[in-house]
Amino acid sequence: MDLVGHVSWGFMRMLLVLVLAPVLWRTLPSAASPEVEMAGRTQSVFQNDNATINCKIPGSPQLDIRIMGVTWFRKNQVKDTESKVFEFFGNHQEAFRPGAAVFPWKLKRGDASLQLPGVQLKEAGQYRCEVVITPNKLQGTVWLQVVARPVCGLIQDPATVKNNEEIHIVCKASGFYPQDINITWTKWTPENPQSAEISEDVRTGPPVKNEDGSYNVTSDLRLKSSLEPSVTVQCEIKHISLSTSERLNLTLPGIESQKLRIWKIALPCVVGLIIFIVLLLYFGWKRCRHRSAKLDRDTY
Repeated sequence: MDLVGHVSWGFMRMLLVLVLAPVLWRTLPSAASPEVEMAGRTQSVFQNDNATINCKIPGSPQLDIRIMGVTWFRKNQVKDTESKVFEFFGNHQEAFRPGAAVFPWKLKRGDASLQLPGVQLKEAGQYRCEVVITPNKLQGTVWLQVVARPVCGLIQDPATVKNNEEIHIVCKASGFYPQDINITWTKWTPENPQSAEISEDVRTGPPVKNEDGSYNVTSDLRLKSSLEPSVTVQCEIKHISLSTSERLNLTLPGIESQKLRIWKIALPCVVGLIIFIVLLLYFGWKRCRHRSAKLDRDTY
């Protein structure tokens, strides 16, 4: 009896789907428009941020999620094959990517958007949303772009300073994605505050790939410190992940300023040494004079 009842309920449910689905679908767009609404062709998200990949059923009413299904796919950029990310059918939900979700309460309102927490660089690619309301199917695709901001730094390398004539400055950008990045150098002085781009004595290496897919790059600048008494250099970094370019400044004293600073440090030492020598000579002379006077008294 239980088996018969189970079969009967299954048959009734299938019949209910076949009867109600066409009625429900009349309120949706016609089959001549077989795409769901995506957020344009491309969506961008920062590495480690949570992503919502939009997929909405246009003009949908309150949907009966018991008679519909949603499946999300991601296309492998290397192998050009699709794999499931998430699927929902009636009471069945399965996340093939940890944390992936489509919220049922949103789905009732026609929102089949995919939630992905903590997105990584390797998860970039084409995502396909497939919505089935028997016997009809809607689908749409979007490209998910994952970007990572560079960590920037500007330092002077003291190990390369030779006889106080050459200054080596290093500008680094680390952990960025995608690999396209632009680094430029400018400089100015107190006498000439108008910045000028530096094109010579600059060497920017190719981006180096990290294990997580991000990139590092280093740009080197070598300056002759004798050219100006003081100079400020700027490293400017432009990347798609930055709303405004990153500008790092470093002010370097010229040879004259360095000598003046050294002289200010050494002057008290020199004065102290001179005073010490004078006092040493004075007390030595005084002691010798005292001995000479004593010797004269003993003689007489």
